[in-house]
Amino acid sequence: MSVSEDKTMLAKAETLIEALPFFQRYAGRTFVVKYGGHAMGDPEAARDFAEDIVLLKAVGINPVVVHGGGPQIGAMLKKLGVESTFVDGLRVTDKATAEVAEMVLSGAINKELVGWIANAGGKAIGISGKDGGLVKATKVNRTTKDPESNIEQAIDLGFVGEPSVVDTTLLETVSKAGMIPVIAPIGAGEDGHTYNINADTMAGAIAAALGAARLFLLTDVPGVLDKQKNLLTDLTPSDIAKLQADGTISGGMIPKLETCVHAVEAGCEAAVVLDGRVPHAMLLEFFTSRGAGTLIRAD
Repeated sequence: MSVSEDKTMLAKAETLIEALPFFQRYAGRTFVVKYGGHAMGDPEAARDFAEDIVLLKAVGINPVVVHGGGPQIGAMLKKLGVESTFVDGLRVTDKATAEVAEMVLSGAINKELVGWIANAGGKAIGISGKDGGLVKATKVNRTTKDPESNIEQAIDLGFVGEPSVVDTTLLETVSKAGMIPVIAPIGAGEDGHTYNINADTMAGAIAAALGAARLFLLTDVPGVLDKQKNLLTDLTPSDIAKLQADGTISGGMIPKLETCVHAVEAGCEAAVVLDGRVPHAMLLEFFTSRGAGTLIRAD
């Protein structure tokens, strides 16, 4: 064996040794991972993600995957000639749109992810919030201000819901059987209707209900950035409130961090926002001392 090969093998051994305390500490615990964004459309990124999930299961951690699929839903709606209406950036989900969303999320995307995990050597089972009474949903109610009168008006987003009750029985049964749950963000309402749920919100609610050790939100940005575009590695809910008040946190990052805050205040040990475009970002964040995203813990 050459000197360079010796160094490579030594580096690999040191990486495993560095990860050992994390393996020991979190064996038997649950990680909830929201998978979406740019990484979903990249086969190489999907392969890396599946390998990470299978590795977590192999070292005794129980991963639970929740996936999104907004772009794929939009593409299918266009293909089928179903027009979409947006109010304040939110898609109004009528009955036809809800049916397409369920078809894409619970069908094509869900089973594709199950396939990637199987190819990486894992055993995954694809479900939605409707299966086993996993998630009961309630209709989302939103308001908007009329720009002329400044009067708040109610918005009817149709079949857009949010989790009201999470029953973790099915997830615990699947995990104990050695399988990895892959969850589409669809839930059934008490009214019998099917509701499309934001994937971040779904993942946060499930992480809280499971008392997960980690909630990972894989995004298209490195994490939470300050005004100089430097990564903020550790935040608390009070930090987040201050950063939102002074405008450092804005746009699409606000609902993601609201999800993280709710999760950590409701029983999840910590939440992480990190860049899903970086190969093996989740492993770098968790199993090395360097980290790779923004960690949120309760105050």
